[in-house]
Amino acid sequence: MTATATGSAPVSAPEAEAEADVDARPFDLERALEAILMVADEPQGLVTLATTLGRPVAAVRQSIERLVDDYDGVSSAAPGGAGGGVRRGFELREVAGGWRLYVRPEYDRVVREFVVTENPSRLSQAALETLSVIAYKQPVTRSAVAAIRAVNVDSVIRTLLGRGLITEVSTDNETGAIYYGTTDLLLTQLGINSLDELPKISPLLADGAEGFDDQFH
Repeated sequence: MTATATGSAPVSAPEAEAEADVDARPFDLERALEAILMVADEPQGLVTLATTLGRPVAAVRQSIERLVDDYDGVSSAAPGGAGGGVRRGFELREVAGGWRLYVRPEYDRVVREFVVTENPSRLSQAALETLSVIAYKQPVTRSAVAAIRAVNVDSVIRTLLGRGLITEVSTDNETGAIYYGTTDLLLTQLGINSLDELPKISPLLADGAEGFDDQFH
């Protein structure tokens, strides 16, 4: 007997069972949470994590607490673990009702210097355009920047954060959206003392010589 998916080749029963067995394999909840949080660009709520992993919210909360302790060097993340551990260079922080991995503040300078040293190449056109939007519209969310540029800006935002040209300014308490702004490093790179010295963009807009100065710097 075979199972046939619409628009695909027939799949034998043994093959289907094998695939199901792989999907149903048990996984370590702490490691699964780490994997998700490593790639998440926004804070992740407990309900979202529990739904994604198919586990109870209470179990996810307990695992998160163990990971926090583990990264802080308080105790082992393994269930029943005891004793102190190594304090990691990153931390699991609760922000606006969600959880996200962050570099510890004391290592910000080290990470910034590494990124600048290892990635001395010029910014791409996409990065320059995104940086311009943030400079003129800050504080601004990732989604707002994406709407203005009409493209996905996730990777570009990560690049600009890594270069130390932008930073997280605040977080919306209701949506968890992060607002971004530029840093003093950008001023240094541009050779200006204040964002007020940025050129007016209204003259550069079509038919925008008048009436735009109140909306744009």
